Amino acid sequence: MLLPWSHTPANGDPIGELWFARTDAAAPESALLLKLLFTTEPLSIQIHPDDAMARSIDLANGKTEAWYILSATPDARVAVGLKRPLSPTDLRSAISDGSIADLVQWHPVSKGEAIFVPAGTIHSIGAGIVLAEIQQRSDATFRLFDYGRRRELHIDNAVAAARAAPERQSPPERLSAARSALVISRYFVLEQIDLLPDSVWTLTSLGEIWILVIEGHAQFGSTDVSVGHAVFLEADHAEIQAGADGMKALLAYPGPHVNSGVLCEQHRTVPEQPLLETQETQTWSL
Repeated sequence: MLLPWSHTPANGDPIGELWFARTDAAAPESALLLKLLFTTEPLSIQIHPDDAMARSIDLANGKTEAWYILSATPDARVAVGLKRPLSPTDLRSAISDGSIADLVQWHPVSKGEAIFVPAGTIHSIGAGIVLAEIQQRSDATFRLFDYGRRRELHIDNAVAAARAAPERQSPPERLSAARSALVISRYFVLEQIDLLPDSVWTLTSLGEIWILVIEGHAQFGSTDVSVGHAVFLEADHAEIQAGADGMKALLAYPGPHVNSGVLCEQHRTVPEQPLLETQETQTWSL
């Protein structure tokens, strides 16, 4: 199930997540975290705190995230928000008696969809999905319902963190022929870029940038990348030459504004060697 997104050997163990990390272990951690998630059963119904709530319990920051569906079975679905608003008292009761499972709003999903999950949103990911996730660097998660897996629920923190109401999604915004903004938030911008075959581009980062190749292949400087490869770039620039079949990728960088100059098409030149980092992954089991 990991192919083509990763060639990491599973050794028979069920792998739920792959975390991309900087190749230099001594380098500072990136502000944004890029993951791949693989689901064979529904994940817990959960919630993440915002910055204020996270800091009130001695965490560095909250967790706002976005998902991009890389593949999905015909019946795949995700839950984002609730069917109706709930008071804190009603939410506490719904978690305690398990009825929260019937109150989350499930939506069918298919390949190519992007879903924004602000901190405080009750959510879950169903079975049969491979998705890319970009998020604030935090693993603060409060479980409300866990499908009988007998792990701890976090009722007090979940109620304190929750915006217990329906959640609406914004449509993608076309930025240019090659760029579409899928999510624009305070914490990050998530774009999809579509580079024509054999086209040449300059990628410029003022801060940090994550790129995940989702179709085709390309050359970043002297590095060949294809589906499942991730590249990290910080305060630098790199030349990208799309392959003969073009390249489609996700591009993420800190928000809150779209960086209009992040990607510029150019004429073919002799590639300059960029200071970029290709993927290194850590695996997490379900």
